[in-house]
Amino acid sequence: MLEQECNANANPTFSKSTGLPRKRFYRARAHSNPLSDSHFPIPIAPSEVDYTIHYPQIFPTCGEVQDSKKIEFADIGCGFGGLLIGLSILFPETLMIGMELRDKVTEYVKERILALRTTNPGQYQNVSVVRTNSMKYIPNFFRKGQLKKMFFLFPDPHFKEKNHRRRVISLQLLDEYAYVLAVGGIIYTITDVEELGEWMKSCLERHPLFEALSAAELQDDPVVKLLSTATEEGQKVARNGGQTYQAVYRRISGYQQ
Repeated sequence: MLEQECNANANPTFSKSTGLPRKRFYRARAHSNPLSDSHFPIPIAPSEVDYTIHYPQIFPTCGEVQDSKKIEFADIGCGFGGLLIGLSILFPETLMIGMELRDKVTEYVKERILALRTTNPGQYQNVSVVRTNSMKYIPNFFRKGQLKKMFFLFPDPHFKEKNHRRRVISLQLLDEYAYVLAVGGIIYTITDVEELGEWMKSCLERHPLFEALSAAELQDDPVVKLLSTATEEGQKVARNGGQTYQAVYRRISGYQQ
């Protein structure tokens, strides 16, 4: 902890009071084009994901022990990591990862997690982040039926019709999400853009491998409460008195190769 405090005092990118990185030094464009080529390392298969880098206290060395525990939650387009931090406390035994395309934002989340691990010994060891393009490389990171929860919070609306193919929720991409989700796994989506909310809900309704959670299930799910409060975007919408549109669907059984 003393080392973290010294780093914070010496490095203006860290807050002296909290030891956490300051967002203003990691700001980037609000969104990136997911169809453009980016140059970052991609595992050739889920077996190549190095858990010792992401969860060093849980997997201090490579080996068979890694096969006993896998990532179960994925936050797609995790932004500054607010949801991941909240989920880490709610599910301390569950491995989770944020997937973010923007390099500066990814770096911020990495620094945030490291700082929280330092100031809260024993906590936040189950959470990590990776810079990647989830629209292209989901199957490179997760095996069939590996995930139990996927999150799509305040994604880029891509308003122009010609750019709808860039949206992170589509019937085609839901095929991939259904592949990596276990039966019973849940997709959580939220946006403050009504048209996008209807789009995501429509895609999920039309896909044969998803069904909507009931009102009672939504009420009892502690994760649903985090959707609109944990992220920077959600907090901004709340401050401005805006409305949000949620679609929460369960992966059901059905034929899929």
